[in-house]
Formats: sequence, C-alpha cells, structure tokens
Amino acid sequence: MCGINGIIAKTNRNKDEISSILNTMNNLIIHRGPDEDGLFSEENDQFTVGMGMRRLSIIDLSSGKQPIFSDDKQIVIVFNGEIYNYKVLKAKLEAEGVSFKTSSDTEVILKAYEKYGVESFQWLDGMYGFSIYDKNINKLFIARDFFGEKPLYYIHTDKEFIWASELKSIINTIDFTPNISKKGLNLYFRLTYIPAPHTIYENILKLEANHYIEYDLASHNTTINKINAEPIPKTIDISFDDAKAKTKDLVYKSVDSRSIADVGLGTFLSGGVDSSIISLCLAQTTDKKIDTFSIGFKKASYDETDKSRVVAKLLNSNHHEFIIDEDDLKNNIHEILVNFDEPFSDTAALPTHLLSEKTREHVTVALTGDGGDEVFGGYNKYYIGKMNKRYSSMVPKALHKTIAGLSNKYLIDKDDSRGRKFQINKLLNAIDYDGAFYWDIISLANTSNQLAEIMSPDYFDANVFQEYKEVLGKQKTETLTDFRLVDKILSLEGGMLAKVDRTSMLTSLECRAPFLNRDLWEFTNTLPENYLMKGWNKKHILKEAFRDQFPDEFLEKGKSGFGSPTGDWLRQSLRKELEGYIEPELLKSQGIFNVEVITKLVKDHLDSKKDSTFRVWSYYCFQKWYKYNFLKHNE
Repeated sequence: MCGINGIIAKTNRNKDEISSILNTMNNLIIHRGPDEDGLFSEENDQFTVGMGMRRLSIIDLSSGKQPIFSDDKQIVIVFNGEIYNYKVLKAKLEAEGVSFKTSSDTEVILKAYEKYGVESFQWLDGMYGFSIYDKNINKLFIARDFFGEKPLYYIHTDKEFIWASELKSIINTIDFTPNISKKGLNLYFRLTYIPAPHTIYENILKLEANHYIEYDLASHNTTINKINAEPIPKTIDISFDDAKAKTKDLVYKSVDSRSIADVGLGTFLSGGVDSSIISLCLAQTTDKKIDTFSIGFKKASYDETDKSRVVAKLLNSNHHEFIIDEDDLKNNIHEILVNFDEPFSDTAALPTHLLSEKTREHVTVALTGDGGDEVFGGYNKYYIGKMNKRYSSMVPKALHKTIAGLSNKYLIDKDDSRGRKFQINKLLNAIDYDGAFYWDIISLANTSNQLAEIMSPDYFDANVFQEYKEVLGKQKTETLTDFRLVDKILSLEGGMLAKVDRTSMLTSLECRAPFLNRDLWEFTNTLPENYLMKGWNKKHILKEAFRDQFPDEFLEKGKSGFGSPTGDWLRQSLRKELEGYIEPELLKSQGIFNVEVITKLVKDHLDSKKDSTFRVWSYYCFQKWYKYNFLKHNE
C-alpha cells in the first residue's frame, strides 16, 4: 500500500525542481508509506514530467521498490494498492513469453500494459490508483479501481497537471488557493461527504471509480474513459439453492485472494454479519490461528463486544479487544478531521481510526466487512422503498404534510439518543410522492429543504444530485437495485471507502474489503431482489449461505455499528470551539450561510432545546476544515 503523486509542468521547470516538488508531496503523505519512497523526473523542450510515491511494503518486500521501468526504460509506473489476481496475470504473461525481474504486482500491471495497452486495465482485480508514463506514444495514463477503494485527485491548469493520492499534496503544491466549490459544498451539507468527481475546491477533482485518464503530452489534452463496462442489472433464472452455493463460493474465493501478504494479517471483527463471515472464511482458509480485532466502549449503550467475543471463540482466534472511553475518541478529533483535507463528518471515522491504530500495533493488513451492505442489501434505509410506496399509496399528500408538520413539532429529541422518535421523524420527513425520497434518506446532514434554510441563496443548489441521476439513467429510484447503485457511486466511494482509507492509512494500516469484488457485485445484481431482501430480512442470501456455520439466531441479531456521542461532545468539551464558529463576523465574511438560521440551529442544540446532532456536527466539521485547511493555506 502506498501513496502516489505526479506532475506535468508545461512551462520551463527543470527536472531537479520537479523532483524537489515531488519530495515535498511525498513527505506530506509519509503515513501512507513509511517504509520507503521513490521518484522519477524527466524534462524535454515541451514539458517536464515527474512521478513519486511512498511505499508501505506488503508484497515482495525486497524487490518491489518503485518506480518500476520497462526493460527499455520507455515506460514507467508508480502504483498505490493491491492487485489480488496478479499471480494469475503473471502466469498468463509468462506463458506468452514475458519475463519479470520482481515478484511485485506493480510490475505485472506494467508488463500487462506494455503488451496489451489500456485494455489490460480491465483485467485487474484489486484496489488501486496508478499512473503510467509511456514515452513511446507520449502519453500518461492514470487509473482508479472499480469501487474507488483508493483515492485519486487531480487538477489541470494552464501551467501544469498534478495528481495525487491525497488532496494535501495538491493544495500544498499549487501557488494559489482555489475557491470553494458550490457543488462540493452542497454535496457535503447533504451527505456528510463529497463523492467523485467533486471536491470542496473548484477545479480540483476526484477521478471517478472504474475510470482512467488519458493525458496527451503533445497537446496537453485529457480524456476520461471507463475501464470496465458495467452491465445493466438483469435478473437471471437461478434457483435460490444454486444462488446460495455460488454466493458462498464467491465469498470464499474473494477472501482467499485478498489474504495474500508477506506481512502480518488479521481481521476487524465487530460481531456483525459481514465481519463475522469474513473472519470465518479467513480462519477456514488458513492453517494457523488468525488474529481478530474489535473495539469496545466503556459506555454500555455503545458497547457490542459480546457479539465479537462469540465469533472469536467460535473461530478460536487470537482475539484482541480494545476497550475505550469517550476521551480516547475525543483526543484524536483534530488530527483525524484535518487529515481528510476537505469536510467529512461521518462520526464512525473516530472509532475506525482508533481501531486501526490499535490493530497496527500487531499486524500491517486487516480484512474488513465493508461493502457487505451494498453488495447484499443490508442497510435499514433499503426498507424505505417499501415503506414509501405503501405509505404514499394509502396517505394523501395533503394529509402527509399535516402529519409531517406535527412530527417536526412533537417528535423532537433533546439529546443525542437517535431512538424511536428520531427514526420516525426521519422517515416521515423522507416520504416523497415524486420518487425523490431516497435522495433525502441518504442525506444524513440536511434534506434539500433544510439546506435551503441554512444556506445563502448564492450558494444553494437545489439540483445537486442531477448529474448522478443521469449516470444512473433514471430520475427516480424505486427498487432495491436502484438504491444499491446509488450507494455504489455515492455512499461507498465518497463516504465509507474514504473514511476507511484515510483513517487506516493515517496509522499505516492497509485495509482490504473482500465483499468489494467485481464478480460478486455483478452476480448479486443478477439475482431476484427477494434473494437479497426477503420480506424485512436483509442480506437474506448471504445469511443463508453461512447459516450452518454460526450459532442459532446469531446472524439475526441487530447491530448498531460504529458511532460516537458527538451530540454530547458539541454541548460539552467542544462547546467553546463550536460557539466560535457562529461568530457573526466569521459568518458574514464567509457569506455561505443564513446567519440567523444557522446561529439558531446551533444554539438550540447547545441549549438542549432540540437535538440536531447530524446537522450541527456537519457544520462543526466544515468550519474546522475552513479554519485549519482552507484559511491556513491562505495565510
């Protein structure tokens, strides 16, 4: 696992200057690859090009140093990630007469490209961001993996083209501070994160998952192309028993492929369905005890370690349990939030970072259950489709407005309990008669109406999701498949995967997600939806495929997932800082918010008149980014 950086200077900059810039970019992401670094730079009359990387050694510890060059030195690559099928690809290439100097997956990408060009990108099963400079055709290629597990940012100006694994490498290289992106700002204040292709900055973009950039160094033009064609989901005729058997086989194969490492490897074990199944598969495909890692809380309402202990005992694993309190989480808030380089307010980032930090003391790689909900239909929000359809067919629209109004008046929590009243109110506010309800359900910070109230009209974008609807090819999301596709391009890429990548790599831990396997994803997209969600039973086929491996009823136990008592922190230890973020002078200088409305929202939360944890936490995280990232760069 690594981090990569690169720059193409169109103006006169010599290669030593570019190398110096790359060294600085590399040093900013040393946490992604503390083991070693590498760089390449070259100049000619038309441009200067350079590529750099930081390496966390996982595979081929002795000879996998980057950059790696073709035998004739005409092609060079830097790579971040893991290619899980590299041995299969290498054997195929060797059978065709290709020779190798290393045992690394990086060289396999290079040799496959050298023989087959960009067509070879579609054969890669893995998580990655890489760049290839091909002098033979005077082009540069930059690629990102199928799900977007590894990040890749870029900017194209009149003077240069820069790309990097983290925003900080770009922001600290360019000689200006870009304006705040209206689109990125609206996406953040709806979702709590910013999905590709946008960032919080104008003109700095994320390369979308499953795409590559082709940069022509003669014309300095870029084109963006899809790597793998994604078939339109079409249900196949398959019995449940056959589908169950294939599901089990695909999961085992994926876990096995993602267990290749020359360093210590374990699993995150929360005790939920997904992490339990991944841990089980790993334990059954290795001949030694596996290491499992879980995090628990001293506060009983947050602690679920009893579930992980059951699985650890079942697997006879070397189980590592870390019990923490609120102070352990709070101590790292600043470091974690600032490291994202743009606003990010998923509260699970805090415990994920702490678990990664503790796990890294024992192993270098951890398998996770991430992606299981998207692949198999496991989120509670997937119920909403059924609920919305039934409710809107029975309750007239005019009556619903009255009910929702009463809900907003009387179903008000005064603390961060997120209990039944909170859930009912969230559901009623998401009900929509025009097919747009799912976009409000995934809007964890603000619905469209809420955002219109707190944001200045000059910044508010009522149609912020339109481009994603066009990618989906439909304006309405109505089926479980629709919901899962939305989550793949938004919640997974922009939220969960960004959270896990930044928090784990900040501790130099590599996380791998076996459920994020293209074959598995495409297979579940062909299944009848009732195989995934039967009645109100989520992830039905996954549970049935592994039911005989676990105690009775274990797979039916609910799990609340990672969370942090941020609502309480905002009223207590973070109160003074938050109050500073509603100072009239600050708000007026920004011009982003409706001063009176945002001030009242924050004060009502602080005074326990109305709990608005998600909305106020997203506001707090934005202002923290603004102060410590945006303004700091302007100084």
